[in-house]
Amino acid sequence: MKIVSHEGATMFLAPLSLVAAMTFTPSPAVKVPDPAVDAPLAAAPGREVAVLSGGCFWGMQAVFEHVKGVIKVTSGYSGGDQASPSYEEVSTGTTGHAESVQISYDPSQISYGQLLKVFFSVAHDPTELDRQGPDHGTQYRSAIWFSSPEQQRIATAYISQLEKASVFPSNIVTEVSPLKAFYAAEDYHQDYFYHHPYSIYIIVNDKPKVENLKSEWPSLWKEYKG
Repeated sequence: MKIVSHEGATMFLAPLSLVAAMTFTPSPAVKVPDPAVDAPLAAAPGREVAVLSGGCFWGMQAVFEHVKGVIKVTSGYSGGDQASPSYEEVSTGTTGHAESVQISYDPSQISYGQLLKVFFSVAHDPTELDRQGPDHGTQYRSAIWFSSPEQQRIATAYISQLEKASVFPSNIVTEVSPLKAFYAAEDYHQDYFYHHPYSIYIIVNDKPKVENLKSEWPSLWKEYKG
């Protein structure tokens, strides 16, 4: 059966029996420390929002939907000036937008800094410039879109902390910029990980990230069925 890959190229989906027989070994998660600068947990339940970019939003959405304290994750676009861009337009790499996720979370259960720990540890590789895995272009860049001075302070401090500790073999290239806007992606992109569990792209590129979250940060893990 033919499917369409993330970049629009034609791929073929292996028979289910073949997929089931294949063994995929997830890449190890990068062990990162807790942020030295972070917001304390709120005294009462609430709702705050973080917007992050780290390559294909299918995997990013799936990872953060499994994080304790996260209420909702939406795939979409941020970073450019074009209003309400389409997937096809963003995929040209000319809109300035990056594939992103909007994470609504309860600050009494998880902090902004802990979300960034997941972001840097298992959700993507922050040392890859304008690419992530098989996807290339500025629309796949690593970025943190802050919506408050506190988010900016926590993000920049954490990157500095990770760099000083030489956590990664290469420099972190994550952009830290003010959030202009977030535009939700088309419906067919939402929860793509769960709607297409046998997609070769999902199995090879995104399933290992979710597995790494569960094994590396069990205290942050929650079940999610899509």
